[in-house]
Amino acid sequence: MSRLSGRIRVISRALPRLALKPLRRSPAQMRRILIAHNLLLGDTLLLTPLIAKLRAQYPDAHIALTCPKPIVPLYAGRPFGVEALPFDPRDLATVLGVLRSGPYDLGIVAGDNRHSWLALAANCRWIVAHEHDVPAWKNWPVNAAIPYPATPAAWADLATELVPGPAPRRYRPDDWPAPSHAALPDVALLERPYVVLHPGASTTVKRWPVARWRELAQFVAARGYTPVWSGGPGEDKLIRTIDPDPAHPNLAGKLGLGELWHLFAGARAVVCPDTGVAHLARLIGVPAVALFGPGNASIHGAGEYWRDVPFTPVTIADMPCRDEPFIFRRKVEWVRRCDRNDRTCVAWRGDHADCMDRLSVAAVSGALHNVLVEVQ
Repeated sequence: MSRLSGRIRVISRALPRLALKPLRRSPAQMRRILIAHNLLLGDTLLLTPLIAKLRAQYPDAHIALTCPKPIVPLYAGRPFGVEALPFDPRDLATVLGVLRSGPYDLGIVAGDNRHSWLALAANCRWIVAHEHDVPAWKNWPVNAAIPYPATPAAWADLATELVPGPAPRRYRPDDWPAPSHAALPDVALLERPYVVLHPGASTTVKRWPVARWRELAQFVAARGYTPVWSGGPGEDKLIRTIDPDPAHPNLAGKLGLGELWHLFAGARAVVCPDTGVAHLARLIGVPAVALFGPGNASIHGAGEYWRDVPFTPVTIADMPCRDEPFIFRRKVEWVRRCDRNDRTCVAWRGDHADCMDRLSVAAVSGALHNVLVEVQ
């Protein structure tokens, strides 16, 4: 099924209910709640404090979260009692599964407000989202539009402002049950203490130069740890280019998220760009060193909720071209980030961005050294 077909099914079911919007009222009781979105791994995991706050506010409510299919296994243990509903607008079965899962007393839309139509189609009686998404039609089903705060905050923390009440308590790793997993490959090579290096990212603009990953692997090995490489599908060749040493396991493309969880859980530390696996490391509680180039470490860093989890950002605080004041297409005055790609980057260096070039091996290895000293 095409993405357009999925949207047509959602809109056709939502439109008749849109006519009743003037009659809808905020429910007195919240028995069933839906969080509607179609975010990637990192942004999905950044919704954790929102889920935690909902559970604290409504301890007996059924809370459901739409979730891209590859991410669903992470929620098998139902952290905070949430049910993950697989959703892919190109997959008819998942679209119908969400639409038939209602009714809900409350629908919360995270990120892109186009999913307010999904919440309405799933029969959410009251829909809350952040205001000022564009174009305007995305906001039509929304009943309560919440402004972004006037002062800087981590996005994970400000997402909790979609729900009234006190902030959730800080995260503890035992809040999230570990997912099931198959046996890890190259187990014999993991018997020594190891550090996971994950060079891949969702965009090439976030990639650190290949030669620097090689230097970092040498730094790890010189300190008695095994460098273990992880990566997504198609990144095996990238890692073989960085480090062909067979004594350093290359697990790129070999692990599902359950296996990646357990690989991270056994590591002394994880080093990766500002991408989804950095947020996965926070859930597990493994010390993470995250490389922030175009991303803003204050917006997508630990924030308040993950403040007790070991997480070290390496970044250039005042990168001149990190100048776009937009987050989820909303202009927010205090936001400074970059969402350009390798074609539109204003400081592209042939195979990497200038913001990543400015992150030296000394800075990253120094941050990793400090982490390893703390975990010894």
